[in-house]
This record gives sequence, C-alpha cells and structure tokens, in this order.
Amino acid sequence: MLPVSILDLAPVGEGRTPADTFAHMLELARLGEALGYRRFWLAEHHNMPGIASAATAVLIAHVAAGTRSIRVGAGGVMLPNHAPLQVAEQFGTLGTLHPGRIDLGLGRAPGTDQAATRALRRSYSAADEFPADVFELLSYFEPVRPGQAVQAVPGAGVDVEAWILGSSLFGARLAATLGLPYAFASHFAPAMLEPALAAYRADFRPSPRLARPHVMLAMNVVAADTDAEAARLFTTQQQAFANLRSGRPGLVPLPLASAAEIRSRYDAQVLATVDEALSCAAVGAPATVRERLAAFIARHQPDELIFTANIHDPAARLRSFELAMDAVRGPG
Repeated sequence: MLPVSILDLAPVGEGRTPADTFAHMLELARLGEALGYRRFWLAEHHNMPGIASAATAVLIAHVAAGTRSIRVGAGGVMLPNHAPLQVAEQFGTLGTLHPGRIDLGLGRAPGTDQAATRALRRSYSAADEFPADVFELLSYFEPVRPGQAVQAVPGAGVDVEAWILGSSLFGARLAATLGLPYAFASHFAPAMLEPALAAYRADFRPSPRLARPHVMLAMNVVAADTDAEAARLFTTQQQAFANLRSGRPGLVPLPLASAAEIRSRYDAQVLATVDEALSCAAVGAPATVRERLAAFIARHQPDELIFTANIHDPAARLRSFELAMDAVRGPG
C-alpha cells in the first residue's frame, strides 16, 4: 500500500477557538496513528485567523508527546522567516525528545503577507538565501568538526528527516541537487506539478540522506458516506480559498447547504481560480475517492501521498480521514 499521511492546516472554524483546534489536532493525530497514516505534518502560517499553526515547532511537540509511533513534522517551516541555527536547535530538541519520529520540511515562501513579514523582522529578499540557508541548517545535524565555531545543541547527530517543499521548478531542482525527498504542494498550487516532478527525477543526485528520488504529493481528500455530502463538506475549503483569493481571509467557514450553492455566492472568475487551485482533489464516498486516488497515482507515480481536509465539523473531519484510509486500502 502506498504510504499516506495527514497535513493538518490547524483550522479555526467559525464559532471555535485555537484551543478547540489544538484539542482536535491531537485527536486527529491519534486517530491517524491508529489507522496507519505514516506522518502528521503542520505548516507554518502567520496572520491568518483561520490557521493556528504559526508556532509550528511548539505544536509538533504537542502532537509528538501525545502520540507514540506516527512521524510528526513540519510541512513546513518557512525558512526565510528564521535563522537556520534556531531551526536546527528546535528540531534537534524535538528529535532528541522523540527519536526517529521528527520530519523537517523546508519551504521558501514566507507563509504570510508583507505586513506580517515586516512584523517578523524579515524581508521577502530573504528567500534569495534559501539554498545557502538549507545547506547551513543541514550542516548543524552533521558531526561536529574540529574548530567548529557554532553548534546546534542538541543538533549534531540527531536523526531528523529533512524534506524540501515546493510548488515550482526551484524547489524541485534544489531537492534534486541536495539529494533530499521532495514534497509538492499540489493541494493548492498544482500548475507546475508535472514539470517539477520531471525536473526532480531527472536531476536527482544521491546523497547520504537519500539514495534515490522520493516524492510526496499533497491532495485535498474529503470523504463522506455519499458523494453529495462530501461535496457539501468541501464547500468549506472552496469558500476559504475564495475568500483568501479575494483578500478576505478569515475563520474557516461553515459548509453551504449544498455544493451547488457556491456558484451563486462567488464571482465566476474567482471560482475558476479556486477550481484550478483545488483540482488535485478526491471528494466523495469511499468508492469515488478510491477511483480518483487511483487515477492520480497512475498519472504521477508518487512514492507517498499526504491528505488535507479543511472540514468545519471536527467529527466529520475525523470520519473523512477514516473513510479516506478505507479508500486507500480498497474493498474488503
């Protein structure tokens, strides 16, 4: 069976609080562990009322301490927002507390807007230093060299699995050059998926961390007992994305009464953008999800998949990940 994982966007729904989100996060991670999901990832975002994962390393510690075997990590840390030494110290600490379970996905985007970038005391130009920053960060996990002036404590020798994240050729080529696994953000930016995969696989150079190319692709997977109910639940994600693209980010909205209703709520041009951005999706009853996953896997040949489901109701969200795993395992 192809390994599958969970990307939790730490959604804060209308009528709920971040405290509710964190409690549900741990419940979802424990369910994922019991069902056989491989990883549970959280992504760094700032200045977004509907996403509560800004302090990504803190939440990774929360989830890892509340689970036993599932890998927990960042999908990802937006490295331009941080000094590489600080990230190495944080994840060296996490890797020491939870040996063999911590993943560190590294992204080049700021994960926020210009105002929050200034508040973080960073600049968009910091992204230009991304390759050098990744190299520096990874060096802190290597054995300490004689005369090394700066060390991550803990860091050297700690087992942290590093990934490059991306949605363009830049990240694909960097991951290939460094010999690292590559996770593509096809759940919201699928336009460059095929060229990026081709570049990564063609240019890959083996490294001590990875002998051959390894790709994980993200998908929106919303499963329910019927196709109609899954489509209705998916209107939460469609609305959230439409609001973001319209410059009105907010709390995660309630689903609409039916999937058809969204066409009367938003401008056709905005919806076209949403449909394109969320096109890597499997939405429906388990049989429908199974069919769409199979087609996606056949086309792109990933080594792993990671599912995200921005569903307002926590119980429906748990049920979605349960049904999604049923779809992955197949009938019987």
